Amino acid sequence: MEKKLFFVFNPKSGKGKIKTALMDIVDIFNKGGYEVVIRATQYPKDAYEMTRKYADKVDLVVCSGGDGTLDEVVAGLVETGSKVPVGYIPAGSTNDFAGSLFIPKNMVAAAEMIMEENVYRCDIGKFNKQTFTYIAAFGLFTDVAYETDQDLKNILGHLAYLLEGVKRLFDIQSYHMKVTTEDEIFEDDFMYGMITNSRSVGGFKNLTGKNVDMNDGLFEVTLITTPKNPMDMQEIIAGLMSGKDNSDLIYTFKTSRIRIQSDEAVAWTLDGEYGGDHKEVEIRNLHRALNLYLTGSKNS
Repeated sequence: MEKKLFFVFNPKSGKGKIKTALMDIVDIFNKGGYEVVIRATQYPKDAYEMTRKYADKVDLVVCSGGDGTLDEVVAGLVETGSKVPVGYIPAGSTNDFAGSLFIPKNMVAAAEMIMEENVYRCDIGKFNKQTFTYIAAFGLFTDVAYETDQDLKNILGHLAYLLEGVKRLFDIQSYHMKVTTEDEIFEDDFMYGMITNSRSVGGFKNLTGKNVDMNDGLFEVTLITTPKNPMDMQEIIAGLMSGKDNSDLIYTFKTSRIRIQSDEAVAWTLDGEYGGDHKEVEIRNLHRALNLYLTGSKNS
């Protein structure tokens, strides 16, 4: 009996490069024994809605686009309780998640890898009632990804994010927060925070720390305090660039669960998409909840 595959892709992602590879990708899936249902996303949350529709009707879901497209697919599967495997063909501007798992940048090669059907059980996150794949963040620059126009992303790539981010350097907002983990409780003023399961953020490697294991049941947490003077800012930048935990201005640790409470509603981003304004968030690691078709000894 022929297997069924749902393939959803963002036609605008990464300058629309899926167009040159689409026929080859579908041919690879057909040769792999799959009947393919194809959907080009038409609007925000389309991948999410269509994944929910097909979750219990197919043997495999494959998506192509940026990390936001993958996030929609994963959310759709988690919310329906589906354990169907997922394949990811990266096509966005940054693709932190794909880079962290050494998924081939070549789209045809990524499709061929998926057809090897080797399952890697990857951690994902629960943010209050929402799902995210690899990062939940707040503060400085976190709105850049979802406020930067898609066409601008396609034309300028990383430069688009940089241009948007520079506008905010002289308008740093501070948030007083109480942080509760399994091991400790502390309070401080923060300008930025990220809870991640990724080896890179925004295309920068090592920002999340060394020895990141994406299915160990733990998040890597980085919380950056608000600098009081230029020397503080210099120390923070040096600490981030070196990847060394030697600054009292940066909190770094691992945890499977974290609660963050703030005096005011704070805007969060989940995998580069707007995650809402919240005074309190509860973030949990969903250990090995994503069945990802992935090949490579680096990912074991």
